Amino acid sequence: MPCWSCPRAVSAAEPETASGRPVTALDGVGERVASRLKALGIERELDLLFHLPLRYEDRTRITPLNRVRNGVTVQVEGQVVHQEIRFGRRRMLLATLADDSGQIILRFFRFYPSQQRLLKEGQYLRCFGEARFGPEGFELIHPQCQAFQPDRPLELPESLTPVYPTTQGLGQATLQRLVGDTVARLERAELSLEDPLAGTLGGPSLASALITVHGPAASDDLNALIEGDHPAVQRLALEELTAHHLALARLNRARARQRAPKLVDERRLVPALLAQLPFEPTGAQDRVMAEIAQDLARTRPMRRLVQGDVGSGKTVVAAAALVTAASSGRQAAIVAPTEILAEQHYQNLKPWLDALGLESVWLAGKVKGKARQAALEALKTSADIAIGTHALFQDAVAFRDLGLVIVDEQHRFGVHQRLALAAKGQRGQRLPHQLVMTATPIPRTLAMTAYAGLDISVIDELPPGRKPVTTVAASQQRREQVVERLRHALGQGRQAYWVCPLIEESEVLEAEAAETRSKELARVLPEFRVGLIHGRMKPVEKQAIMAEFSAGEIDLLVATTVIEVGVDVPNASVMIIENAERLGLSQLHQLRGRVGRGSDQASCVLLYKPPLGPMAEARLGVMRETTDGFLIAEKDLELRGPGEVLGTRQTGMLRFRVADLARDAELIEQVADVAAGLDAEAGETLIQRWIGAAEQFVDV
Repeated sequence: MPCWSCPRAVSAAEPETASGRPVTALDGVGERVASRLKALGIERELDLLFHLPLRYEDRTRITPLNRVRNGVTVQVEGQVVHQEIRFGRRRMLLATLADDSGQIILRFFRFYPSQQRLLKEGQYLRCFGEARFGPEGFELIHPQCQAFQPDRPLELPESLTPVYPTTQGLGQATLQRLVGDTVARLERAELSLEDPLAGTLGGPSLASALITVHGPAASDDLNALIEGDHPAVQRLALEELTAHHLALARLNRARARQRAPKLVDERRLVPALLAQLPFEPTGAQDRVMAEIAQDLARTRPMRRLVQGDVGSGKTVVAAAALVTAASSGRQAAIVAPTEILAEQHYQNLKPWLDALGLESVWLAGKVKGKARQAALEALKTSADIAIGTHALFQDAVAFRDLGLVIVDEQHRFGVHQRLALAAKGQRGQRLPHQLVMTATPIPRTLAMTAYAGLDISVIDELPPGRKPVTTVAASQQRREQVVERLRHALGQGRQAYWVCPLIEESEVLEAEAAETRSKELARVLPEFRVGLIHGRMKPVEKQAIMAEFSAGEIDLLVATTVIEVGVDVPNASVMIIENAERLGLSQLHQLRGRVGRGSDQASCVLLYKPPLGPMAEARLGVMRETTDGFLIAEKDLELRGPGEVLGTRQTGMLRFRVADLARDAELIEQVADVAAGLDAEAGETLIQRWIGAAEQFVDV
């Protein structure tokens, strides 16, 4: 076991430690850059060394223009032979770049006078971007461009160029320079890093691994580096996994000292709740409700994750927990990430709660004036249950005696928000019980590690009579046939969704694509009412559109992926997903889950743009073959890996920068032995290096 009190000897004459120098001491880092770096968790040189690349770009060669291929990221050089500003649905800047072998179009949808000057005729440019085959041949959309003179050619790097996670206002070039300078100092031995795992399993040193990962040489096995099999990546993964193991052990010791109110259904309200339902709960629901009731009856705070596929009945499970808290004389709160989902919870839960004589309060951003004051007063005094959005986290909200917090779709909330709500029920060492729910199935082995510190319940059974959604894939070339099928379904009184997913990672372009499609469909389907909803609308606008759709006043709803989670309209039985090949399996499954909630046979059409790549073809094949969310999650893990399956928004669980829970299974088996060989100071070094202040959030 670790010796948590053994001191470690430190050499009196060693180079400056990387953690001792703040970033503000670095060249070119003023207050503005420092604040942007802090948003990424970078405050000292040590943080720069462990801000690891997301991916690499190959800028080591120039591709002749006649060898450019569709969908391939390339670096090209040439001379601008033509420039124009073209006016259509929107203004765009086009420039034609030519070399001895051919030409390519540089297309900019958003541009500035400085870009027009950079792309002037006669200018020599080096450009980097993804090549696409457009209406006028191959083109680069918003490429990175650098001017040069033909008698002074630009040098080519000898290694791959790392691409780092960044934030608004902090350019990739700045990050690359700062990290590169720090790595260079490490290479020159001007910095010293503590290396608690030196020599472990015969791997490279920590410094050597970092130098390799930040700037792989041409002689390195780049495929192994990208796939994570390279010894440098494995060395970092082992240290990161060890840090998480140590943090979890410390967290569990701290949790053992915490207390929570014992919540028992003293008034027998749960049986009365279930008696109201027009159906019998499934065996899976009964099992999960029993697991939660057992947790709530203890004086140790519950920390439980409930996974349930779309339509599996998580709302009933949540209602039983809420009612148990109220039956004990305590308050409970359930919070959802959007007003649409929160109000849906309120509408579903309120009739059940009213019948039990329980007072429920609805609080969201749109609740204003006297209604808001009345809600706040009720929470301080008489209310049993609060239902709402992030508005419940606000400082002005105070509870009489909060004993249970339920967070729906928990990964969509920030860590500090969830902590703020839990803190509202804190009384000294006593904390409220916490239940988090997700409709995104996660493979069990992955969930056990990623949500370390949480007990896991799975609702793995759908209500009887639920018909599986029929799923087909269709090329964009068959769009007219799809529209005719849609016309037939709408003519039978059914409702439908037409989803336009993210285009070029831009909410603006996504909204424009949805607006264009809604106008087109309204034109070709004039006999039906077409609505539109997207992420750039104000919450009150989105709420109004969804209310009209729920009431049957809109036949066809054109939407972005804003409708991915929680929207429940039983009469909607057709789902058409455009550009389906761009989406991951979990997101496709979530979108498909918006239909099939009524008695009609539902269908989902996956529209794709050929030709399909191998991974896209595999994803669409899985969607056609099964509607089992947990099987889909396993397939998603196989195809994309755990980082993509869990998603970058899942802040607040154990997230890994280097380690891959599927790839590094052998390392995970060795972590406990490695951790046992470390003393207290070494363990603290690893925790601060890889987790830092986020340690307190790992099971929130």
